[in-house]
Amino acid sequence: MNPLRALVESRIDVLFAPADDDIPFDITRGSDNGLYGPGSVAWDVHGDFATMMIGGVAALLLQMLDRRAMAGVWDHSNFRADMVGRLRRTARFVGGTTYAASDQAAAMIARVRRIHSAVGGTLADGTPYRADDPATLGWVHVAGEWCFLAAYQRYAEPAMPRARQDALFAETEVLARALGSGPVPVTRRAADAYLLAMRPQLRADDRTRAVVKALDEAAPAGAASAPVQRVLMAAAFDLLPPWAAAMHGRQPGLAARALTRASAGALSASLRAGLAHRVARRNAALAARAARIAG
Repeated sequence: MNPLRALVESRIDVLFAPADDDIPFDITRGSDNGLYGPGSVAWDVHGDFATMMIGGVAALLLQMLDRRAMAGVWDHSNFRADMVGRLRRTARFVGGTTYAASDQAAAMIARVRRIHSAVGGTLADGTPYRADDPATLGWVHVAGEWCFLAAYQRYAEPAMPRARQDALFAETEVLARALGSGPVPVTRRAADAYLLAMRPQLRADDRTRAVVKALDEAAPAGAASAPVQRVLMAAAFDLLPPWAAAMHGRQPGLAARALTRASAGALSASLRAGLAHRVARRNAALAARAARIAG
């Protein structure tokens, strides 16, 4: 097997392996095609593992600039000791809610809501926070989908029509609502405006720097994945809005950005080719389920 393919497959196996307390899901079963269904943009964007690796890291970097979101993770999780575990839980949740039947997705969402209901505290200035606050949930959702789309558009579909970009936000609103979010943007333009409106509330500090350090050191496949991890991190920072990257102190020059994009583009293409057999199996399973349901 190609060494890069072997490395990536081991990373996927780690990220998607279920833990004992995970809600199981099976995309071959169920009485419907899930929250989005065949032909959805969400199936395309969320299903491209190469760009989701970059977009997922970028999403975490952006989400953590909100002090309420940061506090919930900092005060109530062990991410500093188990960043791979956090990435694994996020990857499984996105995969399950994207492709599993609606009843399985609902079980995963209900579990997250139960966890959020127990998470709360007080910020350093005395401001209370809760993980189930609709505004915080809205921020996490929009920042995540914006980064997923940005990675997909840059490294998979550069000429992506605006209608398809809008569709991702419109389609995934159902997930935001199910998680308890307040109103979220349903177009790309509205999402861009939302991020800019949030900018005055965002900040980087010692906690966000700890997140970056934990991400830098996260290597699911061991030391052999370190070069891939460096490319992913550089590409994730490069994907952020320039003002967000500046908050993190990452403002590389034009030559460095060009090198990052060339490296990440080559990596994405290699990963996509190496994982084509897995994607084909997944798509065949989804097609068989759709045919059974249409029946």
